[in-house]
Amino acid sequence: MSRPAKNRPLNPRRIGVIAGHTFTQLVRMKVFYFLAIFAVIILGSNVFNIQDIGRPDLEGMDVLRMIRSTSLGTMTLFSVVMGVVATALLLPKDVEDRTLYTILAKPVPRLDYLLGKLGGVLLLIFVSLLVMDLLMTGVLAVRTQMVLSEQAARVAEWPKAEQEALFAEIRSQGATWSIHGAVVAVFLRAAVIASTALLLSTISTSTLFTTITSFVVYFIGNFQSDAREFFLGGASGGISPLAKMAGLAVAVVFPDFQQFNVIDTVIEGQPFLASDIGALAGIALFYVVLHSFVSWLVFAGKEF
Repeated sequence: MSRPAKNRPLNPRRIGVIAGHTFTQLVRMKVFYFLAIFAVIILGSNVFNIQDIGRPDLEGMDVLRMIRSTSLGTMTLFSVVMGVVATALLLPKDVEDRTLYTILAKPVPRLDYLLGKLGGVLLLIFVSLLVMDLLMTGVLAVRTQMVLSEQAARVAEWPKAEQEALFAEIRSQGATWSIHGAVVAVFLRAAVIASTALLLSTISTSTLFTTITSFVVYFIGNFQSDAREFFLGGASGGISPLAKMAGLAVAVVFPDFQQFNVIDTVIEGQPFLASDIGALAGIALFYVVLHSFVSWLVFAGKEF
């Protein structure tokens, strides 16, 4: 007998309801307030000269580069920690509160439940990064105007063409589309690590195990590219098919998070194109779908 249409998996409305409930549930967890306050303080402090303490040599465009670096670094730390911890808390908390039993008894397909939970985490990260991006943009706009005013007084006697070239370079270190693209890359990296934590949380009901293992996977993923180049580059002669298969297996199990590290590129003023964002989005989508599918296979075999 076929399953009723309303109980079939991948129901967008049902997934959206679970995601909305998860978002509300996470917002009520006060631990994330401390993370948000920390991030806002770090970003907001750049309006003033707090980042110059201990670095009196910073001036002009160096100040703008420092703001971009500090802001994007804070967003990365915030999103990764939130992606891991939030996802690791969800399933054990639902089991403890017996919410999971109520949801699955409705019945709600387990795939929809997992996708809704992951969607709620990603929604929270997206909203948080959006607020932080707006704050960073405002900070950069204010400081860019301050730097432009300072430099205009210093180069008043320069030829017009040289002045315009300097001002254009200063503006390139302000709020540009490339820096917004870097924030998108930060979100995509958080989506991958959150889906990794979702998979691990279906394997183990221990929040501590899921959290620690997720951070280990993230750590390995940040050095996977270097290790692979060292291993394959140091091999004499041709690379054996077994070595290639092993490298591919490692790349699948441990996502290469270095691919999402575009902060240095953006800080140096190099353009971050829409095609680059599209490529990263494709990589992130692959891992999110893969991890969600494997999570569903593991979760479907569990007795609740």
